[in-house]
Amino acid sequence: MILFQEATQEVAEEVLSEEKTLSVIDLILNGGTGSIIIITILFVLLFVALYIYFERLFAIKAASQIDKNFMHQIKDHVSNGKLEAAKVLCAQTDSPVARLTEKGIARIGKPLEDINKAIENAGTLEVYKLEKNVSILATVAGAAPMIGFLGTVIGMIIAFHQMATSGGQAEMGQLASGIYTAMTTTVAGLVVGIIAYIGYNHLVVKTDKVVHNMEANAVEFLDLLDEPM
Repeated sequence: MILFQEATQEVAEEVLSEEKTLSVIDLILNGGTGSIIIITILFVLLFVALYIYFERLFAIKAASQIDKNFMHQIKDHVSNGKLEAAKVLCAQTDSPVARLTEKGIARIGKPLEDINKAIENAGTLEVYKLEKNVSILATVAGAAPMIGFLGTVIGMIIAFHQMATSGGQAEMGQLASGIYTAMTTTVAGLVVGIIAYIGYNHLVVKTDKVVHNMEANAVEFLDLLDEPM
């Protein structure tokens, strides 16, 4: 009797162990064809979101790096009338601030309003470059949960269809495919959406800092031109 109880306990522990080690892949595969298709789409969206996030993050980080002495050197060159040297310095510095400054230097001698307008136009182009493809992240953040909920609806339809065709006598095993589809696609859609949403907002904050830096340096440059030589 004791040996039988020990054997029963061991079997129960093995069953619990198997339940605890249910992998994500098992959850996906057990959801049926509908779950596999929708989660594959979500994985593609996740890959796209991560690629855009890291590509833009490195690009924005590179755009935010500039020599602290850059504007001091520009001020010295412009004050001494060395406009060509200032242009060369701008050309050698790969940053939005340098490109805006170069546009302003190229129009020195014209009314200050014209110089300001040229810098603003150049700034608009630089912001567009920084925000390239970032809107796709926002789209993924909104679309991924909706695709996940679509899988939920499909899964519930499958489950209720099985109940209807069985006269309301369907067993849980027969409903498992629809329930798996409903649950796994919902979770996957929310996870992808949350990741894309956080990535999008992080890039927006980083971009705003670069834009603020561009504006501050543009104002400093215009103040320099407005000073009496």
